[in-house]
Amino acid sequence: MSLPIEAKPPRHYDWLSLVPIVAGLWWLLAAHGPGWLLWGLLPGLLLLASGMSMLLWHEIGKQTQYMAVGAIAGALLWLPAAWTGSAGAALVALLLSVVSYFVAGRTALRYASRAEGAPPPPMEPKVYAKAALDEALTGYFVAMAKSPSGDLAERMCTEAVKLEEVLRSRGWLDHPATFHQAPTAPEATRQSPARGAGFDYQRLRFPSGFIPDPALPGAERWSSHERNRKCAAWLFRHDAPGRPWLVCIHGYRMGVPLMDLRLFEPEILHRDLGLNLLMPVLPLHGPRRVGWQSGDRYLDGDLLELFHAQTQALWDLRRSIAWIRSQDPGARIGVLGYSLGGYNASLLAAHEPGLDFVVAGIPVADFVPLLWGHLPLPHRVYFEAHGLGEERFRSILHPVSPLACAPQLPAERLHLFAGSADRVVPPDQPLRLARHWGRSVEWYPGGHLTFRGEPGVERCILAAMAGAGWRPGV
Repeated sequence: MSLPIEAKPPRHYDWLSLVPIVAGLWWLLAAHGPGWLLWGLLPGLLLLASGMSMLLWHEIGKQTQYMAVGAIAGALLWLPAAWTGSAGAALVALLLSVVSYFVAGRTALRYASRAEGAPPPPMEPKVYAKAALDEALTGYFVAMAKSPSGDLAERMCTEAVKLEEVLRSRGWLDHPATFHQAPTAPEATRQSPARGAGFDYQRLRFPSGFIPDPALPGAERWSSHERNRKCAAWLFRHDAPGRPWLVCIHGYRMGVPLMDLRLFEPEILHRDLGLNLLMPVLPLHGPRRVGWQSGDRYLDGDLLELFHAQTQALWDLRRSIAWIRSQDPGARIGVLGYSLGGYNASLLAAHEPGLDFVVAGIPVADFVPLLWGHLPLPHRVYFEAHGLGEERFRSILHPVSPLACAPQLPAERLHLFAGSADRVVPPDQPLRLARHWGRSVEWYPGGHLTFRGEPGVERCILAAMAGAGWRPGV
């Protein structure tokens, strides 16, 4: 039986913290020799540290994230540990890691803030597992983040103040729609056949043509990202004319065929439902990346780079839609985005006219509480002391927020779904978008990474197509 989160009164100590503590100690001390320690050090330290933190400090957040990361590391490394050390000790370590994984998910859900209007997640083992997977992903994102420090932090604070001044003086804070220009269709495009994740498709490339206003701080630095100047997209198109087009927008750190094609399932959307698919790659992702990982410097670095990245993302997506219309005049076009793609789908709904529908899946609606909440305390203190507080974050990102402008579509053409146990994009995020749209959320009892296969998700997407008069498969 599922219990609401508030069902149990708080305790001075959460004795479930002993599970990761014991697991960490076991990984570190159960067997001798450099071979065992080589594989046991990472899960051991993460589990022990997160368990002690959970026991003594009661500040649930990074503790459950790193506990989940440590548990997954233990589940992956037990086999080489058994080979180089003790098979029996490795099996016990695996068991303790698995139990710690469920503890991380359960603890994260139990202490999660409740959002009014969102159903409580079912407190049961399968939901704990889904929440723990989200915790591990968030822990990875936080660990990989490159918050500006030293001279870079000082520069960002100085430029952020100047950026807000420019935005205010140009009227873009009061009228954010005037900040964005409608791009034309690209003239020089290149298509090449490709195969990935078991699918044959076309790679589409064309110049972005995006040039940030030179009056904006950081504009010249942004324009120096050479690889980011060219748009990329994965294309599935039927020979038969008149097929609807679905623009599929990927999430953070994706933008590569192996991930995008598995996410959007062309065997269903393209083959079974008969849709043309265009999967644009967001700035700084995939072949457009500027770091060693896809998505580096989009959400994990300089605030000004996020501002320019999001401005260009809207430009590039609208340019991709303009390309569709240049190829297929009168095309029926819908948009489907997940996570960061849900944010950008919502931004399209606010600025791109003529769309048939928009589906925002597990969408971010406001970057500010997520970014500010994950900043290390020394960074928050420094930024605030130098004039870059949470409200200035919000002011700067206002022109690129989907909550800043009314949608171009009628409410019945706007759809969104979200997970009640989502630990990456908390339920208050889709609720804010739903209130802005005047719509309700299609909830499913799962996490951020486990939405595929949920009946509510399929129901939401098919309802969007039906409401727009699409007849998939025809």
